[in-house]
Amino acid sequence: MVRLFNVYYPKRFLILLGGEALLLSLSFLLAAVLRLGEDSSLVLNDENGYFKILAVTVLALLCLYYLDLYDYQKLRTVGETYFRLLLFLGCFSFLLAAVSYLFPAIIMANGVLLLGLGISGISLLSWRAAYGWMLTKPYLRERVFVLGTGTQASLLVECLRSRSELGMEVVGWAGEVGESAGTREQLGKNLLAAAGNRGLHRIVVALSNRRGTMPMNELLDLRLQGVKIENAADVLERISGKIEVDGLNPSWLIFAEGFNLNSPILFLRRVNSLLYSLMLLLVSLPLIPFIILAIKFDSPGAVLYRQKRVGRLGHIFNCYKFRTMRPDAEADTGPTWAGDDDPRITRVGRFLRNTRMDEIPQLINVVKGDMAFVGPRPERPEFVEWLSREIPFYSLRHIVRPGVTGWAQISYQYGASLEESKEKLRYDLYYVKHLSMAFDLFIIFQTVKVILFGRGAK
Repeated sequence: MVRLFNVYYPKRFLILLGGEALLLSLSFLLAAVLRLGEDSSLVLNDENGYFKILAVTVLALLCLYYLDLYDYQKLRTVGETYFRLLLFLGCFSFLLAAVSYLFPAIIMANGVLLLGLGISGISLLSWRAAYGWMLTKPYLRERVFVLGTGTQASLLVECLRSRSELGMEVVGWAGEVGESAGTREQLGKNLLAAAGNRGLHRIVVALSNRRGTMPMNELLDLRLQGVKIENAADVLERISGKIEVDGLNPSWLIFAEGFNLNSPILFLRRVNSLLYSLMLLLVSLPLIPFIILAIKFDSPGAVLYRQKRVGRLGHIFNCYKFRTMRPDAEADTGPTWAGDDDPRITRVGRFLRNTRMDEIPQLINVVKGDMAFVGPRPERPEFVEWLSREIPFYSLRHIVRPGVTGWAQISYQYGASLEESKEKLRYDLYYVKHLSMAFDLFIIFQTVKVILFGRGAK
């Protein structure tokens, strides 16, 4: 896997992305040559034609991305892939028409874009068919043996077998042999048998208790033969974008790479948060009067809702949001999470939550320094006290400022239970471990997609 912006991607994803970027560029280049003829050289060289093709290609890739055409966990069938490609062609056509109207100077004349759109459509459909064929070929897959029999090993095997886009085929794991596979002699025997019969590219060690059970000699021999040996926790972290907290040892946190929370990083993070928040506040200013009027007309009560939240290092602060519930929402129940179709949410409040506009006042918290623009979601003190007792390492999420958006917020649904809070912690720990300016920019980029499709709101 390849690491970009502190997120790991399969090499096949980069092949898919690079192939489509090349096809789109060549499609519009071919269209320019066909439509402009002898004048194509003049247009491409003297009228910024290559730059215009590059701009259209980037716009097309963004459109493909926002339609989930690079998310193979959402593309469950071939038919759905082709449907989304046709949807892309329709959306991209309207987008090009809008760009042509607003910025006519960057568009090539004589129907170049229209012809390029047709050529690119055929090219993308053909490329996706070839790419799908490639994914099915066993000789293009990395052969993996999972060494272990416990819960972590089962989780890893299930994950690898359910995600073909990773390009990793589990050719064997100790759990398939039975309980006897847990002994060192049997593990070594199974390992050498798998290596001799099928050949291995990678061995993932998922032994919960390694003392007296790890076949060191066999692993060393295979390592010297060029087979990669990896720890299951590291592999799971890369392919899932989260850190498993069950069975996590403090020693792993001490020696693991990452967790770079030095002063320069935190200072730059604070500066970026201020810039992002001030820019978004300026963009949001025209909407605020309409939001205030809508809340006032929809239900009685204050426009702003103030609530105690836990910030960095356990600091308690007042978090501001536009009110989305009845004023007496917790009069009978006390502090409680919002649920699906919660009757306490007003009509305007539901719209504000789905569009995330209820969180605009949180930008004031960012300016004040209580929050960052990107970080873990701030929780209420009552919930933090309970979750800290029930979930190991929960307090680690408070070593950075909470954020308006974050890795857990865009990767997982709204947490409204103990198990869901534990799952969100796994993403929060991944964010804290890989914290960087590039990762924050990636999360902001992803947040736009989440808001556009209204995912994860309650």
